Amino acid sequence: MRLFWHQRDLRLRDNRGLATAAADGPVVPVFVYDTDFLEHVGARQRAFLMRGVRELHEAYRERGGDLVVRTGRPSEVLPEVAAEFGADTVVYNEHYRPARRERQQLVEAVCDRTEIDTVAETDLVLVDPGRLDDRYPNHSQFHNDWQQVPKQSPAPAPDPDELADIDSSATVPVPDADIDLPEAGYDAARERYDAFLQEGIYSYNDTRDDLPMAVERPTQAVSRMSPYLAAGMVGIRELWRDATEIHDSVSGGEQRNVQKYRYELSWREQNYHLLYYNPDLPTENYKSIPNPIEWRDDPEEFEAWKRGETGYPLVDAGMRQLRAEGYVHNRPRQVVASFLTKHLLVDWRKGLRHFAAQLIDHDPASNSGNWQWTASTGTDSVDVRIFDPVSQMSKYDDGATFVKAYVPELRDVPAGKVVDWPTLPAAERERLAPDYPEPIVDRNEGYERAQRVFERALGKR
Repeated sequence: MRLFWHQRDLRLRDNRGLATAAADGPVVPVFVYDTDFLEHVGARQRAFLMRGVRELHEAYRERGGDLVVRTGRPSEVLPEVAAEFGADTVVYNEHYRPARRERQQLVEAVCDRTEIDTVAETDLVLVDPGRLDDRYPNHSQFHNDWQQVPKQSPAPAPDPDELADIDSSATVPVPDADIDLPEAGYDAARERYDAFLQEGIYSYNDTRDDLPMAVERPTQAVSRMSPYLAAGMVGIRELWRDATEIHDSVSGGEQRNVQKYRYELSWREQNYHLLYYNPDLPTENYKSIPNPIEWRDDPEEFEAWKRGETGYPLVDAGMRQLRAEGYVHNRPRQVVASFLTKHLLVDWRKGLRHFAAQLIDHDPASNSGNWQWTASTGTDSVDVRIFDPVSQMSKYDDGATFVKAYVPELRDVPAGKVVDWPTLPAAERERLAPDYPEPIVDRNEGYERAQRVFERALGKR
């Protein structure tokens, strides 16, 4: 008999570790409610994850099995459960966040002392990072190598007769959240993905940055699968298989749109590759920078950014979406990160920690890799990339649809004025929207200051 240790892989389908454990069934699935570890997960995401565990529990019961839920440290709990059920092996899926790797190593060490075998599977990504080179200068070269590695098919869910005949009434507590959470679990993930595959994927490249469409028809603009991927409520091979089947069945513009979606999945793969080879990615600059970056770290400006009160409409809309939904559309997500690290010169690590606390879709690899990319400390081949929040709004939300959905102070202001807001005379801003904050930094001054600071850090001044 084998145990399967569920972590952030809250599903039966396309779960490689579970399939491995069930191949020599019967398997006893276990979730360890580790309160010490969960304290480091944002409250919103923790609530979403626990809802996912409840859904997983129900999925096992529907198949005639059950999920063993125990509280404690995995290195103490799993050997005890193995002894209780007479299991000789613990199977789990590899995770790459340093704290999770440490937990896995502790489990392996204790199991080794108690003569219990351990088996780890690559499940979180399509390609095992260890199969690729340890460093790539840009995403294109990573993608070229990654693309050549065959992608595995989704693993099957265990059959009822592969599940141990157990009865476990214990489950996890489900905390309240300060926002409305999406439905949790595999079925909810599958329903959302199916809605995207019916229409949205065929225009993905053309509409992924269309912010008005993100407000009016969100499941068509982007897939919104990130919360489910981050929680492991759906498998990456399943997403890749379905997108690939559509890609291979269409041509021309539709194929180009579907290919863009598959290409975006490779960015997630690269971020996990970065974390695998650079465990300090969440805390240390990836890029070697000769001189210290002269971060300003003004606490009042940082708080204004968190509240969505910077006086830059697209930045504030993005931050208010984060506060209201625990999610930010990718385009404003890039803009708010750039504004913090460039216009305000606040250390990227502070933004990363705030996102980790607020996001439902927080993913340690993507959050770290993307913050570093935007901050110009990561893998970006451009020395100093700065997103201008005014031109970004002009390009992607010129009718102010997205901004007005989240910034009510500007709903009665003409769209063109909202776009140009930080450049309008102060008296005009006061007349048009007296309750909306003044810009906390001059647009050009902030841009030029960031250029100077990063050029000095890079030794170019």
